[in-house]
Amino acid sequence: MKCWVCSREARGLGHLDGRFKTADPRRYRPDWVFCSRRCQDTFHAMYGRWADTDPPRQEIFMIDATDAERAALRACLKPFGEAADEIGFDKPLGAYSEAEALAVIDAIVTTWTEMMATHHATTKHAPIAGGANPFDEMPDDLPWEVR
Repeated sequence: MKCWVCSREARGLGHLDGRFKTADPRRYRPDWVFCSRRCQDTFHAMYGRWADTDPPRQEIFMIDATDAERAALRACLKPFGEAADEIGFDKPLGAYSEAEALAVIDAIVTTWTEMMATHHATTKHAPIAGGANPFDEMPDDLPWEVR
């Protein structure tokens, strides 16, 4: 599951909605899970303010980026530079047309998404101890296979 605040992979922290008793039909198990205590605290601060009044219009600081996220950020520099080069480096950001701004955003978001998908695909399974294939020592000729 994804963190409810930042959409990173959740790491076992959650939110239990204790407003209703166990048998109350309005009670349900929300899927609010979080990647860190900081995201969980951020959620509870927002949820508490929302429950009291309208959500405030204040900035919520981003959590610290992981090594993989920092690497993905660095990988976005080249596509960003290429997109900005096509537009012209002397043009201020505020003067970009909608199409130019979307081209820069697309270059950055596409690279970020590709880098994070690659990272998640490589870390999907735990590495094998010693880096060796566990089936190397097994014989290739299996008795139930007919050649």
